[in-house]
Amino acid sequence: MHHPIIEQILEYPDAYLIMQEIQAALAEERKKREAFYNDITDEYKVEFINGEIVMHSPVKKFHNEATGLLFQLVNVFVLRNKLGFVGIEKIMTALTRNDYEPDICFFGNQKAASFTSTQTLFPAPDLVVEVLSDSTAKRDRGIKFDDYQAHGVEEYWIVDPDQQSIEQYHLVNGAYELILKATEGHIRSFVLLGFVIPIQAAFNEDANMQTMTSILQSQSPA
Repeated sequence: MHHPIIEQILEYPDAYLIMQEIQAALAEERKKREAFYNDITDEYKVEFINGEIVMHSPVKKFHNEATGLLFQLVNVFVLRNKLGFVGIEKIMTALTRNDYEPDICFFGNQKAASFTSTQTLFPAPDLVVEVLSDSTAKRDRGIKFDDYQAHGVEEYWIVDPDQQSIEQYHLVNGAYELILKATEGHIRSFVLLGFVIPIQAAFNEDANMQTMTSILQSQSPA
């Protein structure tokens, strides 16, 4: 089945000319992307999205706290069970057209086994967590949602530190299904088997520490 946009282009008698224009535009965009790779440093969080360089604004305290609390739970669980690699903030995920730096991302052993200590560009993760801010919410729910879905990111969490909620999406037959959107209760990962945490552990330090203790004391999943 063709993408709807392809069907629309094929309705035009000058479809070949349109495709030539698209190919020329994408070729020019690739040059900008190469320049982006050459110019970026680890000083700023920056992304390349549809031909544009997007600089990130400083985040609010509660954004930073939610990112840190959730990262430490995921990271300890992954390290303890030797499941792969977890990145935070500055892991450049290079998809076919765009480059993102997810707030948190996880790569299973199948991908992580080939990573090197000096690597700076990474493939599509198995799990991505984006923590909303005023400047990123539209992209997190829009182009990133679509791009992660198209590139096979199996699980996507959208964390809202203002509402203290988490949305969980799971890739099923090439499309994301909303599994959960809640402020209370527990969230169970599809990618990280055995990773079950209270939603409030991403926002509350006491709940986070209790959950951390539980992870450290639990047996590794079979």
